[in-house]
Amino acid sequence: MDTFQAFLATLEWETFIKTGLRITLILFFAWAGVKLIQHLLNRLEGRLVKKSERQGEPPSESAKRIETIVRLIKQAAMLFLWLTVGLVILKELGVEIAPIIASAGIAGLAIGFGAQNLVRDIISGFFIILENQIRVGDVAVVNGTGGLVEKINFRTIILRDLGGVVHIFPNGSVTTLSNLTNEWSAFVFDIGVAYKENTDRVIEVMSGVGQSLMDDPAFAPLILEPPEIFGVDKFADSAVIIKGRIKTKPIRQWFVGREYLRRIKHAFDENNIEIPFPHRTLYFGEESNPFNIQLLEKQEMIEGPKQ
Repeated sequence: MDTFQAFLATLEWETFIKTGLRITLILFFAWAGVKLIQHLLNRLEGRLVKKSERQGEPPSESAKRIETIVRLIKQAAMLFLWLTVGLVILKELGVEIAPIIASAGIAGLAIGFGAQNLVRDIISGFFIILENQIRVGDVAVVNGTGGLVEKINFRTIILRDLGGVVHIFPNGSVTTLSNLTNEWSAFVFDIGVAYKENTDRVIEVMSGVGQSLMDDPAFAPLILEPPEIFGVDKFADSAVIIKGRIKTKPIRQWFVGREYLRRIKHAFDENNIEIPFPHRTLYFGEESNPFNIQLLEKQEMIEGPKQ
């Protein structure tokens, strides 16, 4: 009890009150900062939601992406705010914060050197998610490897290819990224016909097949525009190549394209349009008899001449 009374006697009440008021004022500004950060993040979240709606992004995927972005920004902002508030309060209490800041800088530098790849992956992943470069359900080609995007994390992108193999790419190592199903997709086709065919007639038949596909209730909702027949694209060794394109909803281009090619085959057969294919002719030389005569001669040698 005497020790406590002695402590109260040595306490400078004026300094104590001023310090307490300053700390209270700092905490008030910190509380106001928290409210301001929450308000700004709510506005950011609303803008991102409206942007995703305009782009036609599925609500479930956009909600996960936006929630992840907002949560990360909030955690970083709160960490920075309360670290700053803590250092200011320590300074008001008479603690020398310069050594603390210096130690934190050295520790941060050491951690940065040791985990620079991890930091690079997280920063790259943040911008991939923020810019909506790809999302879960897209078909993408990452560093030359294609597949369905199964997961997008702040550190990795996970693809599964057609054979079921799972490919994991650290975000910091992604050098090329191609999204095949962003907003809309396209089935590009190169169809070869024989040189003897009338290309104008062939294009007319191909356009008719495209129109029949547009009129089919099973495929019309998947096709965004009438199929485009660009025309003769090049002269190959044994065929005239006609190029075209069908714009479809995301990830539906292969389904529509296979049906289009199936109908093209039937239409070409009905209109006697030749699709060239590799074939080989055997030549025995000028002095050799035809193959069927050789067989007859061999048969006569075995059975004897016919009477």
